[in-house]
Amino acid sequence: MAQPSRRVPYRPGAVSIFFVVKAGIFALACWAWLLVLVFDADEATAVHVLAASGAITTTLVGVVLGVRLALQRNAAVRHAELRRLLADISWNAFAAAGNAASEAKVVPFPTLPPEDR
Repeated sequence: MAQPSRRVPYRPGAVSIFFVVKAGIFALACWAWLLVLVFDADEATAVHVLAASGAITTTLVGVVLGVRLALQRNAAVRHAELRRLLADISWNAFAAAGNAASEAKVVPFPTLPPEDR
């Protein structure tokens, strides 16, 4: 018997990815600007400090946004799995209560096939 089609769980998408990519592009631009300044000048100036602080800040922002996106996606998948599991449990409890008059007719709890590792 085919599995019924289930709704696709919410997953953070385009907006979050846009900001991660945008931070990455800004970080790349700041690192390139700092690299050009380092090879062109002999002394460190305020512009070097500005480029270095921009590169470090945008890199950290990109990393933080990337980690946040990954955590949100994982939480969304776990939440969808929990909702599916609760629906299966409640359905099995309902079916088992209906079959309580006869012995050994409890609906077995659905399990996923073991993962191959």
